[in-house]
Amino acid sequence: MPLFKNSFAKQIIAFLVTATLPLLSLAIDFNQPQSLDSQVNVDSNINLKNMYEKDKGEEIDFTKAGQWDKKAASQVNVDSNINLKNMYEKDKGEEIDFTKAGQWVEKVANQGNIDAQFVLGNMYYSGHGVEQDFTKARHWYEKAANQGSPDAQFVLGDMYYSGQGVEQDFTKAGQWYEKAANQGYMFAQLALGSMYYLNEGVEQDFTKVRHWYEKVANQGNIDAQVILGSMYEKGQGAEQDFTKARHWYEKAANQGNIDAQFILGSMYEKGQGAEQDFTKARHWYEKAANQGYMIAQFILGVMYQNGIGGKKDITTAKEWFWKSCMNGNIDGCDKY
Repeated sequence: MPLFKNSFAKQIIAFLVTATLPLLSLAIDFNQPQSLDSQVNVDSNINLKNMYEKDKGEEIDFTKAGQWDKKAASQVNVDSNINLKNMYEKDKGEEIDFTKAGQWVEKVANQGNIDAQFVLGNMYYSGHGVEQDFTKARHWYEKAANQGSPDAQFVLGDMYYSGQGVEQDFTKAGQWYEKAANQGYMFAQLALGSMYYLNEGVEQDFTKVRHWYEKVANQGNIDAQVILGSMYEKGQGAEQDFTKARHWYEKAANQGNIDAQFILGSMYEKGQGAEQDFTKARHWYEKAANQGYMIAQFILGVMYQNGIGGKKDITTAKEWFWKSCMNGNIDGCDKY
């Protein structure tokens, strides 16, 4: 993904495999004797399973419930396969066997189930329960993506961006990112904004960069908030607006972003985007300084030394000069 050395998709897939695979873990012990009544139809199998699971007429027996769901699932019933995954999600009755789970996931995927197609793509992408195969991963992601799965659309975009299982193609990456982004998928919006920023597969367009980052920033993403602040500060993609810049920096700063905290300190010191306020400047410099920001530590030392934005305190000033010095600031060493 653009602007990020480590692909978001890889991190997301690692999570999704562990989080969503159990949701479709149709893990069956094919070696276990099946002493189920072969005369019972699919609907009866499902109802019997529900009776075992919901304690209707008998004590709950999740192992037996699982056997009845297997009976229905063996007749290629999608609903039963999906119900079976719920039992394994809760780890009731049997241990998960991801290899055998994959066989059942593929059955459901071949019937057009969008969730199963996406999970099967995850399995081939990560080599979880199957041999890793990016080409097959792309195949199943594409099936889910063409049915509208924003997760699959995003991962496909990342595969085209990085050239995994396909020839690298920034244009196609952008197309898949945009499909997911238009459904509100935050990581796709962030990726698309980055592509417009870097002129990758699309013409550089700071207005579109701002458009997509604003969507992400409104979802609370700190990085997007800082970038938006910078864009308004520099006048990229919009007219220069220090008030809007301060607005976005403040959102990121309140979430603990050290850069935004330092920039806010500077803006209040200079009176950019707000009235000059040395008390607020000192407040934000101190937030950044407490996180180890060297320049903020030095500036804070100067403010305490001269009583700017608050009371004068030589002892505290020396402490900040010393911290700045220890972080490599020569001026801090001279002041200590």
